[in-house]
This record gives sequence, C-alpha cells and structure tokens, in this order.
Amino acid sequence: MIPSRCARGVSAAILASFAFLCAHLSAQAGKTVTVRMLEGRTGRIIATSDFLVQINHEKEQHANWVTLNEDGTGKLALPPEATEISIHGMYDSSMSIFVNCDSQKGKGVLEEQGLMETPVSPDHWYSLTDILAAGIVAPNGCLKKKDADKLKIEAKPGEFVFFVRKKNWREDSQD
Repeated sequence: MIPSRCARGVSAAILASFAFLCAHLSAQAGKTVTVRMLEGRTGRIIATSDFLVQINHEKEQHANWVTLNEDGTGKLALPPEATEISIHGMYDSSMSIFVNCDSQKGKGVLEEQGLMETPVSPDHWYSLTDILAAGIVAPNGCLKKKDADKLKIEAKPGEFVFFVRKKNWREDSQD
C-alpha cells in the first residue's frame, strides 16, 4: 500500500514536471510581436503585410515573418534566438521601402534624444525583451518637436510601434 501511494506521488510529480517542460518549450519555440506601422505625420496606421525584418544585427532580411491582422496591425513571428529586431515596411507592390522616422536627420526630436542616424548603422535596433515586457514606440523624427507633442502613441506589452514616410522625389531618384 505504501509503495502504491509513493508510485502515484512520483508519477504525479513526473507528470507535472513534463507539463511544465512542454509549456516552457512551447513558449521558447518562438516569440510573437504585434507590429503597428504608422504614417509619421498623421499617426494613421498603414496596413501592409510587406515588411522586411532583421534580427540580431544580421544582414539577412525576412519578408515572410509578418502576417496582416484585420485591424491593420501585423503579427510578427520570431525564432527563439531573436534578441533584437529592426523592421522596415514596403509599398508600391514591394518595390519601394518606407523611410523609418527613427533615423531622420535634423528634426529636433531625434537630436534631443541622441538617436541621430550614423553612417555606420542607419538602422535602429530594438530589444525584444523590452518589446515583450512593456512595448516600444520608436521615436518619430518625421515631425518637428512642437508637432510631436500633439501625437501621443502608446504601446502595450508585446507591441512594437514605428513611424514611416514615403521617400521624397530626391530619395526616390537616388535608388
């Protein structure tokens, strides 16, 4: 009788450990982030599934990691090894890449925050841990400082919000 109770206790502990291990492995299998791409001047959502995602400062771009939700946001599925991300959106049937507003020069907002574009790395990288824990709203250098105060955007945990604009004629002609 005692070995029977012991066996049940041990099997219950093994079962609980197995369930915990399965849940832990499932959580580590991939990370999901909600992406909101907003027009830099108006703050309106731009609904597209055309994104270029990079992880961990790697050069390889992944265009198939984001799927569009009904509300215009994107669902970004990341591999477990991802620790940092950089995202760009595309338009004109994926022929042109939006300019990210977190790397705009001379707009006041980014100068103040010390986030100016550098020749070595024009892309800004964002911590996946921070995004999952509290959410991140990327800086919006497409607005002047006085206008930036009017556009208040917040992110929820697990959400990454970034601002973009279309290329101007000069930038477009350089491509």
